Amino acid sequence: MTSPAPPGAQANSTPDMDDMLRRARTDDQRRAQRPALPARVPGLYVQHCDRGFVAHITASESAFSTVRGLTASVPTAYGAAQTTADTAAWLVSELLGNAVRACGDHVPLVVEVYVTGRSVQVNVHDPAAHLLPRRSAVAVAMDSETAESGRGLGLLDVLAPGWDVASSPVGKQIRCHIDAR
Repeated sequence: MTSPAPPGAQANSTPDMDDMLRRARTDDQRRAQRPALPARVPGLYVQHCDRGFVAHITASESAFSTVRGLTASVPTAYGAAQTTADTAAWLVSELLGNAVRACGDHVPLVVEVYVTGRSVQVNVHDPAAHLLPRRSAVAVAMDSETAESGRGLGLLDVLAPGWDVASSPVGKQIRCHIDAR
């Protein structure tokens, strides 16, 4: 019976083993290059995802502020232009505000922000599957000088044309794709 090789020694490596070691080193390097996540904020849990992050939050000013800051900085670490990341941060702010207006204070939300090429994808999930944004109301609010709300979705149309709403395990998600600028 042979004894195992000491740690760090390469005893009779096979191509499969070499490939596994190479992939493990590459994964370690990728983890080392990820942007830092924030210190603990009550009502906020953030995880890295491929080329971005996922934030589970309970609606609060500090959680919103932290998520907006991450949205403005994390995409640039993965190659997005700062203007694109700033647009994504504005969209996150607008969508979070809409979710709170629709669902109430302290609503649980999920925010996903990740880079696709040089573009940025933003998804905001809220539990109110039955409360859907109405595009017809957007056009009326954009044309009205007296409308008190509704312009945010019009700007969403300009900054992320083609945004859509889909079902999600949480309720619904609003998905926005921001092209590189």
